[in-house]
Amino acid sequence: MTINEKQDEIIEEFSVFDDWMDKYAYLIEIGNSLEGFDEKNRVEQNLIEGCQSRVWLNGELKEGKVYFTADSDAIITKGIVALLTRVLSGHTPDEILEADLYFIEKIGLKEHLSPTRSNGLVSMIKQMRMYALAFKSKLKR
Repeated sequence: MTINEKQDEIIEEFSVFDDWMDKYAYLIEIGNSLEGFDEKNRVEQNLIEGCQSRVWLNGELKEGKVYFTADSDAIITKGIVALLTRVLSGHTPDEILEADLYFIEKIGLKEHLSPTRSNGLVSMIKQMRMYALAFKSKLKR
C-alpha cells in the first residue's frame, strides 16, 4: 500500500465522525492500539524534542525500507504518532522524504490541535524525515 493509499484510508476512517469529540475518541483508540515499542528504545536519544509530552520514536532500516515504532505518555499524542507511523512505516527513505502528508489537514487535525501539540506534530514529522535521510545516506554507501 502506498503512502497516499494509507492516507486516503485514514481520511475515510475519520470521515465517519462529524463531531470532533468522536474524532478525538477515535484518535485515542488508535493510540491505544499502538504496540511494539521495545522498552530498550525508551531512552533519551529517542525522545522527540519540541513535544510538550514525552514521545519516543525509533526507526529501523530493513531491506531498504524504514520501519518506525513509537510511544507517548499522552493519549492524544500517542494517537497522532500512531497515525504517522502507520502512514510512513514500510516505505523507502525517498518515499518518506517526498511524502506530502495531506491527511493531517484533510481530517481536520491541524486546526483542532493546540499550538503546543501542533509544534509536537511538526517535530514528529521532522524526526521521521531525519531517520529517512540518515538511512538514505547509509544505503548510498
